[in-house]
Amino acid sequence: MSLKERLPDPQIPAHERVYRALRARIMHGELAPAQAMTLRGIAGEFDVSMTPAREALRRLVAEGALTVSASGRVATPQLAPERIEELAALRALLEPELASRALPRAHIALIDRMQAINATIGQMITNGDATGYIRSNLEFHRALYLRAQAPAMLALVETVWLQMGPPMRALYARTSTPQAPANHRKIIGALRAGDEPGLRLAIRMDVTNGLRMLVA
Repeated sequence: MSLKERLPDPQIPAHERVYRALRARIMHGELAPAQAMTLRGIAGEFDVSMTPAREALRRLVAEGALTVSASGRVATPQLAPERIEELAALRALLEPELASRALPRAHIALIDRMQAINATIGQMITNGDATGYIRSNLEFHRALYLRAQAPAMLALVETVWLQMGPPMRALYARTSTPQAPANHRKIIGALRAGDEPGLRLAIRMDVTNGLRMLVA
């Protein structure tokens, strides 16, 4: 990576840069449940003042990605089983609809890309890379859902993904032999066949099976 690539984009405000970086970490499972963070620590890491650090944390709290205790402690949430089940239900409602809307625009290049991402997921499992697994899994789904051209619905789904990042990290950290998502192959097969009912079913099974393991 070149020096230019490492430097922050001067067009992006400091609070937005901090927000995006923290949001990606949480969504991709880089932070464990109940992991605390401080304004001073965030400001120091990103070389910003306390104000943009505070604004970034405020936005993440509003999205449910972080919690604030009565004492002011900021941390990733420790979700109760009931909350996880609620988030699973949201995914089961929204993601099959996104996939259905994307199907008419699922060209061969997209399907081939999803096939390649799925191969990467298998490699992450082989390497025992939980964060890489979560990141690649979300990339697989996002690649398809972007074709739905339904930004409001996708934004809702990404908010659910954001809240599920830390619990998914905890799940994969304690799972010694995770298996490659067989439902991904069914999703790809349904896309190739133009099978809308089959696609909906494969998506619903895929997004609920993993979350079900969290409350087992």
